[in-house]
Amino acid sequence: MVESIAFSKTGDRKTVYSEIIPQIESLIGDEVDLIANLANITAVLKEAFGFLWIGFYLVKGDQLVLGPFQGPLACTRIDFDKGVCGYCYTTRETVIVPNVEEFPGHIVCSSAARSEIVLPIFRNEEVFGVLDVDSDRLNDFGEVDANGLKEVVGIIEGTLK
Repeated sequence: MVESIAFSKTGDRKTVYSEIIPQIESLIGDEVDLIANLANITAVLKEAFGFLWIGFYLVKGDQLVLGPFQGPLACTRIDFDKGVCGYCYTTRETVIVPNVEEFPGHIVCSSAARSEIVLPIFRNEEVFGVLDVDSDRLNDFGEVDANGLKEVVGIIEGTLK
């Protein structure tokens, strides 16, 4: 049973992503339950980076519905055309928002959130859900995060049949 992950506490984000990605692969490699895997992935990302909020929204009917997460309480349902998550779902692209207060239609789930990154998760070329990460710091996400989190999403996509 895995009880912790190992990563450089003094390394830059690129280093930390490179250290945790193989551990995430190993952690979920033999587990078939999606919810358990998403829960463990949020725990790893929260432990490694300490972001304000990390979680998944999964497509259910005509909305994104809250899945496993780490952090403060969250919005339960998001329409496909609302907020950063809805924008990510609609455009099918990674969205980096340096200042959430400047994003038109931003949904305030936590007043402490200052910046956000959201990545689409695909199954059979359809958006299955999104990975949403919020920070309590402005302009906290960049290409290193987009690339690292895209690798995490790729691991998840590899488990979706």
